[in-house]
Amino acid sequence: MHRHALRFVRTLALVFAAGAASAVAHTQRDLEIAAALRDRALEGTEAYALVESLTVEVGARVAGTPEEARAAQWAVRELTRLGLEDVRIEEFPMEGWVRGPERAEVIAPFPHPLVISTLPRSVPTPPGGIEAEAVLFDTLESLLAAPVGSLDGKIAVVTYRTVKTMDGAGYGHAVRARFVGAIEAARRGAVGFLMRSAGTHLNRYANTGTMRYAEDVPKIPAAALSPPDAAQLERLARHGPLRIRFETRPSLPGTVVSRNVIADIRGSEKPEEYVILSAHLDSWDGGTGALDDGAGIGITAAATALIAALPERPKRSIRLIFFGAEEFGLLGARAYVARHRERLGEYFIGNQADAGGDLPYAFRTRVADAALPAFDGIRSVLGPLGILPGDNLATGGPDMTPFREAGVPVFDIEQDMTHYFDVHHTPSDTLEQVDGRKLDVNVAAWVATAWLLANMDVPLRAQPQPASAPAAD
Repeated sequence: MHRHALRFVRTLALVFAAGAASAVAHTQRDLEIAAALRDRALEGTEAYALVESLTVEVGARVAGTPEEARAAQWAVRELTRLGLEDVRIEEFPMEGWVRGPERAEVIAPFPHPLVISTLPRSVPTPPGGIEAEAVLFDTLESLLAAPVGSLDGKIAVVTYRTVKTMDGAGYGHAVRARFVGAIEAARRGAVGFLMRSAGTHLNRYANTGTMRYAEDVPKIPAAALSPPDAAQLERLARHGPLRIRFETRPSLPGTVVSRNVIADIRGSEKPEEYVILSAHLDSWDGGTGALDDGAGIGITAAATALIAALPERPKRSIRLIFFGAEEFGLLGARAYVARHRERLGEYFIGNQADAGGDLPYAFRTRVADAALPAFDGIRSVLGPLGILPGDNLATGGPDMTPFREAGVPVFDIEQDMTHYFDVHHTPSDTLEQVDGRKLDVNVAAWVATAWLLANMDVPLRAQPQPASAPAAD
């Protein structure tokens, strides 16, 4: 046995031998176990090896493709190996989309090749592509201010630059154009839509990412531009009217199958109550999905495995979910919630790791106000990792959205995202972007938090208030 693992076992033996403290949010014994788990993770975990295995043995894994199916089988194999229980796959249908050839160029005022990435869900251009005058908008708001009919027969281009922020808020603002840009451009008569990539880099590749259509407007082709090409369009436009030609040929195979992979650590006292840890298994096709969301897969799997290796079970069950088709609009999470809705009232709290692999810096919750003091113990165990207390407005991560909407409490372990959107949804999302040491710090945060939540003796949901007595006449 490795000396670090041996020291960990000896430490836990002493902790488990200690008696339980009084029934508060956490016993002293639980806090000591959490600290031991945290410190064990800092000595090294399987997180990086899991990311390497996924990205080498499977690579890119677009939802609904054979590659995503292979990723699900990979997850079953690895979670079984790590000692989790009842490892299984739940399938669900989705509309398939597969990237095809894509090209673009400026015709006038001066010829210039453009690097683009077709936005997933986009319809293809007609054979031979689209050639039209292009109208630039520096923000989505500028496009929204354009009158209906003002873009008839033209290509709308939004050139907004994504702001680099630690919490990812800049991306959240920029990505609105990706979601609704094609809808609003078509509403004003456009025949095509382009946007500057929702990314914070200056490299000549484009960030991909899903987009949307609306039933009441035509579906027009949409693509993202590399940031340097979007900037070049702004310079070209100063020399006269812009004319652009672009062609995209994605295929739309109809209904296909995606998958959620689920595994449990069964609780010893409250097995019907679940602490949810999750990540998403699918990725886009440019890179190998190492940060998005291979890092989340590695972090949550390694954290859960450390708890599975303990000599006793936590009070509550811990359920690890690797969601499919997150990138296409949280489809796996929505399918899971629809399938398990009758049991969601028993879910204690949930979280998704989907912010890359950089260091964690804050812990946030979304629970009943009365439960907030119960998290003091978690914050004290996370403090040595440099994780600060946060507010009570956690989102839980993207795939926790339908859970949160159904009333499940959530928490966030916020990670530094300053550089995440330099590679997010690009061909550079590869293993070279992953730092194994930083992954271990994240595992330390997740494993300590999961253990303490699974043993917490305080309800987290707001209790319904009794009906008020009718006022006297």
